[in-house]
Amino acid sequence: MKSVYAGNAEAHQVALYVHNKCPFPIWPATAPNSGQPVIADGGFYLAPGQTERVIAPWTWNGRIWARTGCNFGSNWKPACETGDCDGRLACNGLIGTPPATLVELSLQGGKPNYYDVSLVDGYNIPVSVTPKITNPKCLIQGCLKDVRALCPSELEMLNSKGEVVGCKSACLAFDDDRFCCRNEYGSPGKCKPSVYSKIFVNIQFRPGSKKFNNNK
Repeated sequence: MKSVYAGNAEAHQVALYVHNKCPFPIWPATAPNSGQPVIADGGFYLAPGQTERVIAPWTWNGRIWARTGCNFGSNWKPACETGDCDGRLACNGLIGTPPATLVELSLQGGKPNYYDVSLVDGYNIPVSVTPKITNPKCLIQGCLKDVRALCPSELEMLNSKGEVVGCKSACLAFDDDRFCCRNEYGSPGKCKPSVYSKIFVNIQFRPGSKKFNNNK
């Protein structure tokens, strides 16, 4: 499991602490939204039990995810089994190849900050987000179960050993308008929950606000 801790805002910066609770190494990666700078060089190595401090601007917004099963010395593309960004250690703004569990951040520069743990791009490892400063209105938010064990076979992503390393979204797996909520299914009235989306919803994200404020 990867945990992202939101630290205090100092000198118009925010400290994020990425902690690897998995029994295997991960390669966290970051990608800014349009107009935002790259943070943490876009990616780094994190051994089991280790924590990395990442500094972001006060008003940064973008995504953080974990890559798994990486071998950057092979010169292969992809270099990672999940979340790969063109075979690079430093993604430098590139978005990872799904499926990957996403942490989406919106830092507001002195106003309440927002975060979200999303499975819109599928799933690869459990993730939680914990604000460093306790706020009774803001609890842990994340996907804490191993979705790989619950993933339907048609959504499974396998590595070269035949192991399940990720669970695709139905949109990614089937490229069907009904599952992708596009074209004639592009409105809330037409895009209905599917048997696949209900699997992800029923994983039971830990309840809590998607808002944290590091300035109080």
